[in-house]
Amino acid sequence: MVRPTQLIHTQREPAPLRPAATVLLLRNGPQGLEVLMTRRAMTASFAPGAYVFPGGGIDPADAQAHALAARRATQSDTQLTQAIAAIRESFEELGILLARHGDGRMADDSDIAALDRHASAADFAQQCQQRGLTLAADQVYLLAHWVTDRDLPRRFDVPFLVAHMPDGQTPVADDKEQFEPVWVRPADALSRHAAGDFFIIFPTIRTLERLQHFADAQSVLAACANEQPWFTSCPRAGWIAGKESRHMEHEPPFGELALTCPDGQIVHHLDWQTDQPVLLLKNVQRLTAPNPGVMTGPGTNSYLVGDPDTGFIAIDPGPADLEHLDRLWRAAGGNIRLIVCTHSHPDHSPGAAPLQALCAQHGHRPPVLGLSSAATARAHSHFTPDRELHDGELLVLQGTHITHTLRVVHTPGHAANHLCLVLEEDGLLFSGDHVLNGSTTVVDPPDGHMHDYLQSLDKLLDACEQDHIEFILPAHGYVLGNLWDEPHDARACIAHLKAHRLKREAKILGVMQQHPEGSMDDWVQLAYDDVPPRLWPVAMRSLLAHVERIRSLG
Repeated sequence: MVRPTQLIHTQREPAPLRPAATVLLLRNGPQGLEVLMTRRAMTASFAPGAYVFPGGGIDPADAQAHALAARRATQSDTQLTQAIAAIRESFEELGILLARHGDGRMADDSDIAALDRHASAADFAQQCQQRGLTLAADQVYLLAHWVTDRDLPRRFDVPFLVAHMPDGQTPVADDKEQFEPVWVRPADALSRHAAGDFFIIFPTIRTLERLQHFADAQSVLAACANEQPWFTSCPRAGWIAGKESRHMEHEPPFGELALTCPDGQIVHHLDWQTDQPVLLLKNVQRLTAPNPGVMTGPGTNSYLVGDPDTGFIAIDPGPADLEHLDRLWRAAGGNIRLIVCTHSHPDHSPGAAPLQALCAQHGHRPPVLGLSSAATARAHSHFTPDRELHDGELLVLQGTHITHTLRVVHTPGHAANHLCLVLEEDGLLFSGDHVLNGSTTVVDPPDGHMHDYLQSLDKLLDACEQDHIEFILPAHGYVLGNLWDEPHDARACIAHLKAHRLKREAKILGVMQQHPEGSMDDWVQLAYDDVPPRLWPVAMRSLLAHVERIRSLG
């Protein structure tokens, strides 16, 4: 894990979490799925004025009411408590009662009128029991799990639950905490929010985005039948174009925010720029080359590892862009000790020699390290380092009071001479092009080899376990990963990438079996039908790599 001494921002303790529960009440309207929402009071301490789903804090009494609720055999005690809390809160806030009589009839308006909506949590269940009602917790399903962002002063650990709206009941807001109950299609709520007349907060937005693809309430409930949340998320926020921007774990900027601001501070700017280095840690800087494109994304990331006391190792100087190399040299204060190329492709290694020459002009000539390009490399990818690195070799920067150690990991696949680097003291993986953020890397035979690529992914997974790697710093795109054992950590990123590759390979195999006489052009259109046609020439390279692997496996 990252050494606290290398964090940019002062550590702080986020606000404590409070257990809560929220329920999405669904019905089928004239145009499909609708969800019940209500506006929070402007004086509310959390999300004032926002349209929300009913819900609130879990009371200790909710856990004492299990005997008064119906439950599914697969419903855990925790899920049952959460369902009871959601039922109670929806009754208090909107007068909706998910409960039924012994004969199976759902509660109706006469039952609701006989109950005190302002009773305590303990009295609520007792009132229902006295009227012969059993809480219908077995009809409440887990949809998602949200943990309030670390930057907010009030934080909740809250499952988003889902249930079908009982027939014959009408929502009536309490006009204290909640106002203006409204049935709305998820897509309409999102469009109204975008137009500025229906304020909703980030978790509500992301939940509605998932719901808008369902046709009716039944399909949503069916998708929740396995008792597992669709996702678990504690979002993080940074700045893009001068505006606050929040992101879930699977979204490209999340890992970078987790690395730079682990305690949730909203201070990191995510805008891509090439003029200035981006400080990720005190000992890691990123400078992106001005070579954006289809294959390079926002550009090639050059990294500087080290500090003024230890000197710096430059990783992937990029193309031979003299202004970029000058900025890289200046960011290191001219104190570059080593230059390392992860592989020989033209957006990674051509800058090594001119950067070395620039350093030499000022009295120090750092060696260029890496692996020589193989005979299979294309002509524009020819590369010969001053010294060959070997698998497991340590590159050490030693200062007065601190050490930075990069370990070499040979990872052929994207290129025969590809290597990654592990910053051992901080649990960081510099992945070159082997693992990218926002896209899958191209494996281009003959220098690229799919079987080697997949084996190298396994090798990186082993490194993650050995070195407790939390974050992956790719040559293109934002930092990947999350804190250890949190959703979408470094291991999950690599495992997801491998699963994606194998899923694509299975699709290719199916196409080959269905169209054995087809050409590569035929196969790419069918196997990559989810990819824009303009990218098929690029996809063709990886298709060939998969086909070669399939045939080698018989």
